[in-house]
Amino acid sequence: MGGSSETKFLQDLLLYAASAALSCLVLFVGLRHLDPNRDEASKKLLEHKKEIAKRLGRPLIQTNSYEDVVACDVINPDHIDVEFNSIGGLETIKQALFELVILPLKRPDLFLHGKLLGPQKGVLLYGPPGTGKTMLAKAIAKESGAVFINVRISNLMSKWFGDAQKLVAAVFSLAYKLQPAIIFIDEVDSFLGQRRTTDHEALLNMKTEFMALWDGFTTDKNARVMVLAATNRPSELDEAILRRLPQAFEIGIPDQRERTEILKVILKGERVEDNIDFGHIAGLCEGYTGSDLFDLCKKAAYFPIRELLDEEKKGKRSPAPAPLSQLDLEKALATSQKTKIAASEYGGFSLQTPSRWSVPGDSGDSQIQAAINEFSKLVVSHMINLQPESQDP
Repeated sequence: MGGSSETKFLQDLLLYAASAALSCLVLFVGLRHLDPNRDEASKKLLEHKKEIAKRLGRPLIQTNSYEDVVACDVINPDHIDVEFNSIGGLETIKQALFELVILPLKRPDLFLHGKLLGPQKGVLLYGPPGTGKTMLAKAIAKESGAVFINVRISNLMSKWFGDAQKLVAAVFSLAYKLQPAIIFIDEVDSFLGQRRTTDHEALLNMKTEFMALWDGFTTDKNARVMVLAATNRPSELDEAILRRLPQAFEIGIPDQRERTEILKVILKGERVEDNIDFGHIAGLCEGYTGSDLFDLCKKAAYFPIRELLDEEKKGKRSPAPAPLSQLDLEKALATSQKTKIAASEYGGFSLQTPSRWSVPGDSGDSQIQAAINEFSKLVVSHMINLQPESQDP
């Protein structure tokens, strides 16, 4: 009697469980088919994937929902307008980047023989702000023809626990599907800085997942995927990250010759006078970065417009502003200031070459040159102040 009752109870329990499972399945399938927005949502998803494929210039690939989020930050190399010729100076670094980074992505057949040759795992560009690190990263993607995945931390964060790790995994899986690909992390110290006990658990999990996947995708020696990082605080990077960035290049403050080349690149295609002495202007811009020189040229470009407006106020009409002159650059230089960088942020860190991120030359020569520059600016400023008075009748 006892055994038969227990058998009947188990049979009833299994029957109830099977009925509940079948009811849930029928309800789930019914709701999916009764959803009026099901077809519309599928169409939107398909259109979104087609739009991504069209923007990338690649055939439509199978991606999951996390890879679709990352795909919004993917840039087609054909849409990048920065090339190595667009960057003045840095000839040695550009040649090294071409050999170590671009060639393995463009010509993988040359790097399939042996263990010593192969695509780079990671490359670090470090140096003061405004020296062209991001421009170099874009130029690498343009020259190599690789898709450019600009990783942003805000897109990797999620309010749901575990989603951040899945988004990090989607970065590498999407890069593998779209290879050749470059995963670019600007200001990498803010994302992959030194791990501390005060860090949030979600951020620590993201860092751990990123480093684990970084090592994982390199197990395929034929994978043409590279991590490119840029920072102006290399001393704050985690030691494990530095190990994964075996190639590092210091993008320092340009010298006079490089400043001359940068000025020529900036003013190429602009309406300028033929007699501009770029070497003289570059000599007055000691300590200026490429970004500072670009801002200087932008400021100087407004002087011809101001002169045209002044002429119009006097009743004189001119079809177009006058070409940019050397005097305009000197006027702008008299009121410009270079980017001030704290030396303590860049001291005591060297990766490959024991160089300083300061202006070349010893302290005595720097002081003399600085005094000469200040005197030149004072003279130009004085001439500018006297110029309106000399034009008065």
